[in-house]
Amino acid sequence: MTAIAPMEALLVEQLPDEPGWQFEPKWDGFRCIAIRDGERVEMWSKSGKPLGRYFPEVLAILGGLSSKDVILDGELVIERPEGLSFDALQMRLHPAESRIRKLAAETPAQLMLFDLLRLAGEDLAGLPLAKRRKRLEQLVSKQDLPGLLLSPATTDRAQAIAWLERSGGALDGVIGKRLEDSYRSGERAMVKVKQHRTADCVVGGFRYDKAGANMASLLLGLYDDAGLLDHVGFCSSFSAADKREWTPELEPLIEPPGFTGNKPGGPSRWNQGRETEWQPLRPAIVVEVLYDQVTSGRFRHGTRFLRRRPDKAPEQCRMDQLRHPLTPAELEQLLGQ
Repeated sequence: MTAIAPMEALLVEQLPDEPGWQFEPKWDGFRCIAIRDGERVEMWSKSGKPLGRYFPEVLAILGGLSSKDVILDGELVIERPEGLSFDALQMRLHPAESRIRKLAAETPAQLMLFDLLRLAGEDLAGLPLAKRRKRLEQLVSKQDLPGLLLSPATTDRAQAIAWLERSGGALDGVIGKRLEDSYRSGERAMVKVKQHRTADCVVGGFRYDKAGANMASLLLGLYDDAGLLDHVGFCSSFSAADKREWTPELEPLIEPPGFTGNKPGGPSRWNQGRETEWQPLRPAIVVEVLYDQVTSGRFRHGTRFLRRRPDKAPEQCRMDQLRHPLTPAELEQLLGQ
């Protein structure tokens, strides 16, 4: 079995306000394509990496499906008393099987489903979303599998806005999909609205503190259309303890060139006119940061670290994340092309 690239979304300012759209919550979890082919069950991340060994309890759930030929699109989530926990998902990406089994028993993951691409020998990806959704609802209703969930969906924009107002907790925003669309693997054929502007960036380098002992700031990069890693900003919103914790993880990754496109260096508004040395890193770590404004393809100010993204491949972190959210007029023009 091979990984399937999931359909992705464009960031927009507002949810579409015309007929023909379905809205769904954007869950704060790991995107997952789940495939069952006979007795074989596999799960793949957005970056095409296998997830099955990290979530054995979900593999068992999928193995209990009534159909032995199915492809599902959904989100892996872990629920804790305080809500859904992205940190608990990250803890699963551990090399020790004994640790994974322990966590699977203590904090079992669930699979939140929102699309159905294949069922019982029938390829459904080419069908309109409205028909795929109906088939998905029918499939889930026939299962007695507590860890298999059906994500809510509505054509009521007011309901979707109510979901958006709750985002930042269990939700990461709201997704909009056209009811007439087929499943467009690997394309940004949906839209999404988020409360905050965030970007997934590659850590392409770092700077030491004045004593040269610990990391002082992470240098962030995004890949351009030519496949070069451009320096776009920095993140220094870490406690002293966090900086000490990051340092031994970063140092083994020191390796030129770090950034292959635009590089840090020289006086700038970020270093008060002083040129400071930086350490280049092999592109291996992806982080999600919160930012406010973008100028000339770079973050205007320092960013705030939100979390690591071990589920995302560095090469997926591209400059198009920094394009401003589409206005309603721009979205209408785009969809009309």
